[in-house]
Amino acid sequence: MFQLFHKTNIDWLGKRRFFIGISIMLMLAGMGTALYRHKFHPRGTDAFNLGVDFKGGTVVTVRFKNAPTAEAIRSSIDQAGIKDAVIQPVLDRPGEFLIRLPQQAQTQSADQNQTGVDIGRALVHRALSQFGSEAAGDLNSDPNAAYKIEGTDAVSAVASAQLRTQAIAVTIAALIGMLIFIAFRFEWTYGAAAVIAVFHTVLVTLGLFSIFQFEINLTVIAALLTLVGFDVNDSIVIFDRIRENRKLYRRMNLYDITNLSINQTLSRTVITSGLVFLSVVALVLLGGETLRPFSLALLMGIVFGTYDTIAVAGPIMVWWERKLEAANRKATAAALARSPQSRGRGQPARKEVPSRAARV
Repeated sequence: MFQLFHKTNIDWLGKRRFFIGISIMLMLAGMGTALYRHKFHPRGTDAFNLGVDFKGGTVVTVRFKNAPTAEAIRSSIDQAGIKDAVIQPVLDRPGEFLIRLPQQAQTQSADQNQTGVDIGRALVHRALSQFGSEAAGDLNSDPNAAYKIEGTDAVSAVASAQLRTQAIAVTIAALIGMLIFIAFRFEWTYGAAAVIAVFHTVLVTLGLFSIFQFEINLTVIAALLTLVGFDVNDSIVIFDRIRENRKLYRRMNLYDITNLSINQTLSRTVITSGLVFLSVVALVLLGGETLRPFSLALLMGIVFGTYDTIAVAGPIMVWWERKLEAANRKATAAALARSPQSRGRGQPARKEVPSRAARV
């Protein structure tokens, strides 16, 4: 097997306070930013920049006869006063675009009886009028038409709230499932350490999304679930090596065994994560605006997932094992102190003295 590092001897657990301090600062920064934006920001922004999937909105499908660039469409949308629109070209249908709009207020339309779908369609129609007129029928048969709105879909506030709830439930269910699997495969302390490390990755990633106000949509949730599996897989590799080394080096303490196991699997961890990192970087640079939230979530998760696999999961497991061993020793000592055999243990046997009647 190809080894990137040979005879590595890094005391990872010796630096555990430094690493865990970094993790705590990152999580506090993210949660503090989210709390500030939600409660104390002067303009009253949301804690996270939620997309149409979670905040509600409209998706308009538009087909052009002579397709403009996505930047030109975005410029026309911005000039019409529509904020935070997402322009997505349909790759398998040349000239077709998806235009995603956030939830629009009824006051933006003259007809107060219009639905969210109608409002979104009217706003897009007004924005695209600078490219020409809309076809009344078939786009190709109308020589004067420049585009046609093929369809309009809307996500209501109720549906978006349900999607948010389901996304949170799916993420928590994935973490619980990982905990049960690792506890069954190894020990429950290993599973708890791995799940805490994964939860750390998710919290840090969401914190950075709050700090930089990257959009959170369903693709970000898919990226987070992908990171859960990827991160736990790396932790399992290290835990499996720890279990093997505990059988091979029975006289070595758990602290040294954990350091040895992390160093032995370091090449595999860096190579695997490095290759995925390069692929995700290409996705960030070349994937376009639509895939940007997904690729950014993957990029952050790969970096911090690799970090916590090495620097967080192992120290948490060792700390937990030591706490359990200390508690077991204390319970054993207390049980021995309460037992009748232990009360007489270590005391010299009393010599039986015959009674006076017996002596006589």
